[in-house]
Amino acid sequence: MSLKLDDQIINNFVITPEIYNKFIALFEDRNPLHTDEQFALSKGFSGKVMHGNILNGFLSYFVGECLPYKNVIIHSQEIIYKNPVFLNDHLQLTARVNGIYESVGAIEFNYTFKNQVEKIVAKGKIQIGLLK
Repeated sequence: MSLKLDDQIINNFVITPEIYNKFIALFEDRNPLHTDEQFALSKGFSGKVMHGNILNGFLSYFVGECLPYKNVIIHSQEIIYKNPVFLNDHLQLTARVNGIYESVGAIEFNYTFKNQVEKIVAKGKIQIGLLK
């Protein structure tokens, strides 16, 4: 299978306690917005806000495991955070092919992450290269 312009790939993720705890253990980011419930509530959030870079991990999974190619590398990646993500949120990643550049072996995707109430929590672009 090869991708065509406007093809979509959809994948679902959950921000589980295991993902959250392992992220903190690996990167030691203990910013109180992410780790202190009372602090997050005092700033107007409904709970601890998950680290935005957890979504980057989901994008890595998308590139490495969801594409019909295994010989890929990320050329560039942009992520714009639109709304907070919380523990146990269910996220749907929808990535649409918006450019195929055969001369340089690259494919570009626009993507969105939506939560369980269909609110966009992040969006952006990612370009991959097909390795020869």
